[in-house]
Amino acid sequence: MNFDLIVIGSGPGGYVAAIRAAQLGMKVGIVERESLGGICLNWGCIPTKALLKSAQVFEYIQHAEDFGIQVKDAQPDFDKMISRSRGVADGMSKGISFLMRKNKITVIEGTGRLLRGKKVEVTDKDGKKTSYEAKHIILATGGRAKELPNLKIDGKKIIEYRKAMSMEKQPKKMVVVGAGAIGVEFAYFYHSIGTEVTIVEFLEQGLVPREDADISKELSKIYKKKGINVLGNTSVEKVDTSGRGCKVTVKSRKDGKTEEIKCDVVLSAAGVTPNTEDIGLEALGIKTDRGLVLVDEYYNTNVAGIYAIGDIIPGPALAHVASAEAILCVEKIAGLSPQPIDYNNIPSCTYCVPEVASVGYTEQAAKDAGYDIKVGKFPYSASGKASAAGHKEGFVKVIFDAKYGEWLGAHLIGYNVTEMIAEVVVARKLETTGHEIVKSIHPHPTMSEAIMEAAAAAYDEVVHL
Repeated sequence: MNFDLIVIGSGPGGYVAAIRAAQLGMKVGIVERESLGGICLNWGCIPTKALLKSAQVFEYIQHAEDFGIQVKDAQPDFDKMISRSRGVADGMSKGISFLMRKNKITVIEGTGRLLRGKKVEVTDKDGKKTSYEAKHIILATGGRAKELPNLKIDGKKIIEYRKAMSMEKQPKKMVVVGAGAIGVEFAYFYHSIGTEVTIVEFLEQGLVPREDADISKELSKIYKKKGINVLGNTSVEKVDTSGRGCKVTVKSRKDGKTEEIKCDVVLSAAGVTPNTEDIGLEALGIKTDRGLVLVDEYYNTNVAGIYAIGDIIPGPALAHVASAEAILCVEKIAGLSPQPIDYNNIPSCTYCVPEVASVGYTEQAAKDAGYDIKVGKFPYSASGKASAAGHKEGFVKVIFDAKYGEWLGAHLIGYNVTEMIAEVVVARKLETTGHEIVKSIHPHPTMSEAIMEAAAAAYDEVVHL
């Protein structure tokens, strides 16, 4: 069977590429070895948010008395939380299946591999191999949990995110290695339902180490207040799994002291590794760097007609980035004139409690880039809506270029901030200045007016501080 386009992988990069190509009149095939929707819909973005919501509801109930409500004997049901999460994921995957049928996209079940002559060989679950031809091929095979040399994932005592959201039994004690989005989200979930959690992060900054330093400091303070043990600037030296549980030996990178932490299970959340092995890159001479496929600004590889998007190329491994790359790549293939993505205006969201959201330069990065900056912060302790809602933790921090008012970055921590960051993304896209944000009337009372207040603080015009 011949296609205009074959997409290998059906995650938020792959299925979006397939749908956009079909909308533009192409005959499209999509190859998937497991479940439509990829990791994001089945084991990542969506089911983790379902788990986090369960934890958040339980936390609400525990503090119901603060809102004048009496609730007795509320207990988390771990099995039902896991079951609900899996049900949400299954529903989303079925939704992608519907979209494939709606757009007349041929779904090819199996594992895809590139062959010479713009061909894709697909091996199904029974080992049968079938070849397909296409004018264009997009690689969107995604990523998986990174395995550290001294932290070999066995799926039982040392696990990754997939197992963490489908465990048969809730652990009493857990060590989370890695304090990025995956690590802090699972730490929040398990701690909220009664698991004793320790987070170990190699980098000095601690929690969410790629965020602005003030955000990392604030989240660390809140997590420690919750009772989560946070060990920043610390390495995992070894994990002994010979007994009933695990013995994790960690070492402080500051003073060299070691300690042993006993737990039931270790969650490896140290990053993502691209799925680029065994897909035929070497046979075609497609260039890579440390496993990542090298592409240009329109996602062309060095081999004509072969493209790559998402977690297998350099850049942030985020679902919304993969989707944006998919649309741009397909539109360029179709002969349209899309503008390359501005990777400095990609929002990042972490869905722990409190949430974290950011876009653009951190304060330090702006200084390192040579900008003379104005910084404004507005704490949620001064927000009327935050007080009424019982969510006074966190703040909004904004960074502007002092000379021209260019909005360089924004860093938010608090309730619902992942829904608020889009305002900043759009404003930066439209080249809005700090003064224009100050003069843009925000509704009261809302959490979002903290953005306006923070902008006003940067220009010494804030009223409510």
